[in-house]
Amino acid sequence: MSAVKKAKSESPADLNPRTTSYEFLGPPGAFLISFGVPFMTYLLYFGCSETSGGCPPSLPSIPDRFEAALSDKAFWLSLWDTEASLMYLGWYAFCVVAWAVLPGDWIEGVTMRTGEKKKYKINAFSTFLLAMGLSCGYILRNGPESFTFLYEKWIGFVTASLVMSVVQAFYVYASSFRKGALLALGGNSGSFIYDWYIGRELNPSIGSFDIKSFNELRPGLILWVLINTSMVCEQAVRRGGFANVTDSMWLVLAFQTWYVADGLYNEPAIFTTMDITTDGFGFMLAVGDLTWLPFVYSLQARYLVFNQVELGPLRSAGILGLNLLGYYIFRDANGEKNDFRNGRNPKNLKYFTTSTGSKLLTSGWWGRSRHPNYFGDLLMALAWSLPTGFETPITYFYVVYFAVLLIHRQRRDDENCEKKYGKDWETYKKLVSYRIIPYVY
Repeated sequence: MSAVKKAKSESPADLNPRTTSYEFLGPPGAFLISFGVPFMTYLLYFGCSETSGGCPPSLPSIPDRFEAALSDKAFWLSLWDTEASLMYLGWYAFCVVAWAVLPGDWIEGVTMRTGEKKKYKINAFSTFLLAMGLSCGYILRNGPESFTFLYEKWIGFVTASLVMSVVQAFYVYASSFRKGALLALGGNSGSFIYDWYIGRELNPSIGSFDIKSFNELRPGLILWVLINTSMVCEQAVRRGGFANVTDSMWLVLAFQTWYVADGLYNEPAIFTTMDITTDGFGFMLAVGDLTWLPFVYSLQARYLVFNQVELGPLRSAGILGLNLLGYYIFRDANGEKNDFRNGRNPKNLKYFTTSTGSKLLTSGWWGRSRHPNYFGDLLMALAWSLPTGFETPITYFYVVYFAVLLIHRQRRDDENCEKKYGKDWETYKKLVSYRIIPYVY
């Protein structure tokens, strides 16, 4: 009997077993994070902007300002901007249309519990090039002042992305109860708030349109670069043209644009990540992809609009070197892993064979630590923050947050591997003892 036929013959309870363990402290944690992520997104703006009086504002003034804002109806109304909301909706629609009409290969993902493989259309990089081409052409024709609206309407765009995230979370949660839906193993607890947050269905789709992978790669990731471009335009307007934009701003734009372009160009690699193969799609991924990523990751560029930093050649070269080192480790480590997963081993790397026949790399970057790509990610994160200088710790929030995120992912990966490989995992950990940073952690 084929794997597909065998899976289809199983009862829904066997195919979608009840989730018996929680992450993020269960339903209470899911509830708190669902409010905490939007709150922190707004806080990073109101706590670090020229309209708030500093980055951060005077600490003694914060309690009174906070209380006054919460009790002011005008403040709550200011969070909504109809024009920004319509522009955001138009942007999301543009990404959907680009996915539909731009050519792209269809590739298969990993084998699911049903024995089937889901197909994905590969054209995120084409969408990126189209969006950047249209944006740059618009700026060249109409001047930098025509593209500052993302800076000027920041809060309106944040709110619009949050509304989109909430709507999508409710839609995919409701649709997960249809007959035949394949649920995420971690999202079928029976608790509404937890399953709504973590994601109940593994791959919610509308026809061939996969909502999760689309959100992961297109509307938020490309918008991040467009936001940074808007920040460059805002600074250019204030300083009298692009020729006077600071070196720090150009570095941030170059680093983060390259990172996004690289990720979109290597789109097929995402379909073996835990976000796609294991996690359901709920509010956690929706708000992370659509709100947190573009509006928090662009904090450094937004800060440099109103706190302009000139680095000079030496400091610029040092920061550039750090980013290139991080990128080299990140890309080379991922290249070793992807080659090995696809049956290639051009570097003749050593590996450990488990009792189940699985092979785990024990040399190259993967012999130095169990997650060397995370190490490269952290070096790049630091390089993105260094151009802002050291006047405030807030612009280093991304580094701290990303470190916490990667450590959480590393521990979750280790727990899953321990369940999968048993005693072999303990043997492997003796061969590769460091988790992320070689000789440190």
